[in-house]
Amino acid sequence: MERPDLSSVSPEVIAYIEALEARLAELQAMETTSSHQETLSEPDEAPTPINLITVSAGGYAKRTPRHLYSRQRRGGMGVFDLEAPAGDAPAFLAMAEAGDSLLLLTNQGRIFRVAVGEIPEREVRSKGEPLLARLPMRSDERLAVVLPDRSAESAFLVVVTERGQVRRIARQYMGASLQPGVVLLDPREGGAPAAACWSSGADDLFLVTRAGLAIRFAERLAPMRGCLGMRVDPGDRVVSVVPVKPEGGVFLLSEDGKGTIRLMSGFSANKSPGAGGKVAMKANAVVGATAVDEESDIFIISRLGKIIRFRAEEIPAKEGAVQGVHCMALRADECVALVSTAAPTI
Repeated sequence: MERPDLSSVSPEVIAYIEALEARLAELQAMETTSSHQETLSEPDEAPTPINLITVSAGGYAKRTPRHLYSRQRRGGMGVFDLEAPAGDAPAFLAMAEAGDSLLLLTNQGRIFRVAVGEIPEREVRSKGEPLLARLPMRSDERLAVVLPDRSAESAFLVVVTERGQVRRIARQYMGASLQPGVVLLDPREGGAPAAACWSSGADDLFLVTRAGLAIRFAERLAPMRGCLGMRVDPGDRVVSVVPVKPEGGVFLLSEDGKGTIRLMSGFSANKSPGAGGKVAMKANAVVGATAVDEESDIFIISRLGKIIRFRAEEIPAKEGAVQGVHCMALRADECVALVSTAAPTI
């Protein structure tokens, strides 16, 4: 659109129009700079056999070699990843090699094993394939937890329900002989599975809720038969469980794309499980948490299927509760899942 003749317009109106034009030019320049910064990425890592596995809430999945995801700067827009049917948003991220297996826990407390090699390998932006088609899923059953099988190098699988119940299962029960669909826990006792992790048996467990509350206690204090790990308010629910050590750190992510690394040196352990949580992150809706170290990369995926990878060292580590810093730029979107390259704490 061309600028019209303003000769008959009053000087005050012309001054106002010129001020608006100057501001518009500034915003356009900022948008160009921001877009350029968001596309900046570091060279890919060396080729690795590790795959990033993306799974939608409805069970559509794909795997992509991890080195195909370039690192961006913290706060970037990310790139489009999993394409799933309309209304079926991404919900889970996991890392495993093609020869590994995934463990799938459902909202009914049943567990299934799926070979990673059976999941189709695709490019970064591509369609997923049905992951649950060959599994005897019930009509009202859905995925609740997806994690790689680490029974060979871990001692226990730790499962936490939405209401804070904790159960530890010895690794020998999670091996290749696992019967498909076996009931791991009863959802009537503490709710559906909400999170799971592998542990050494000598770790501390760090439980986090959606409201940003958390508790830390020694894993050995949780009996094998299970117990209440954390008191959870009726309007809240557990979203993550992470094995930690006193010198470790945990990355927490909120739905609005903010994140923080909470150092365990600033979050004291309880003498026993079953207490209420303390504020771990100031956020209205925490998506999840994952262990990190100085060499870790963090992957975050949004509801619209955009994924970003950046270095954990870009996040300031804190001993106290903070709101966090911007990790992913979101426009009419929200974060739904995360995973890090940190080695399991065993």
